[in-house]
Amino acid sequence: MSDSKTNTGRPRRKNMRAAEREKLIVEEAVRFFAESGFEGQTRELAKRMGISHAVIYRHFDSKDALIERVYDHVYLKRWNPEWEQLILDRDRPLQERLTQFYVAYADRVFDYDWVRIFVSSGLKSYGLTERYLDIIRTKIIEPAALELRESRGGPEALPPSDIPPADEIELFWGLHGAVFYIAIRKYVYNIPLEINVEATVRATVANFFEGALHVTR
Repeated sequence: MSDSKTNTGRPRRKNMRAAEREKLIVEEAVRFFAESGFEGQTRELAKRMGISHAVIYRHFDSKDALIERVYDHVYLKRWNPEWEQLILDRDRPLQERLTQFYVAYADRVFDYDWVRIFVSSGLKSYGLTERYLDIIRTKIIEPAALELRESRGGPEALPPSDIPPADEIELFWGLHGAVFYIAIRKYVYNIPLEINVEATVRATVANFFEGALHVTR
C-alpha cells in the first residue's frame, strides 16, 4: 500500500488538509494583495490568517511562487477560451461579436480583487500585468483589428497571419481601455457607479464602431 493512500485508495487526511490549507493561503493572499498591493509582506499575511510564517513557505518556495499562484487563480482561471473563437466567428458582424465579448468580460473581471491586483502588478516589476495584456493583445486585439479589415474587404484586407498596422491596433486598445476604466473608477478610485454596466459596455462598443469605421477609412 502506498504511504500516501489508505486501503480504499483515497488520499490520507493529512494530505487533504495540506491541499485545503494551500487553497486557503492562495484565496487569502488574493484578498491581502488586493488590499495591500504586492509590497505587502507574507509575514503580515500569515498573521492575518492566524498561522505561522513558516506555514506559508511550507507550501510555497518564495513570495514570487505565491504571487504566481495568485496570477493563475485570479487571471488564467477566469479566462474563457471560447472568447477567442467568438472574435473569429465571421457568421456574425464584428460589432455583435465584440459586444458579446465585452459584456461577458466585464461580468467576469469587474471584481475588487481582480482589478486592484492588476493595477498593483502594473506598478511593480512582477510582470503579471504585461503577461495578461499579452493575452489580450494576441487573442482579442490583433484578431479584432484583422477582422475589421476583413469586414471591409477589398485590397485593405490582410492575410490572417499578418499583424494590422499599429494605429489600427491602438484603436482597439482604446476600446478595451474604455471598458476597463469603468472598473478602475469603481475599484481603484472608489467612485460609486450609478450606471447599468452592461448597457454602458454595449454603448461603448457601439460608439467605438461608429467612430472606428470612419477613422480607418
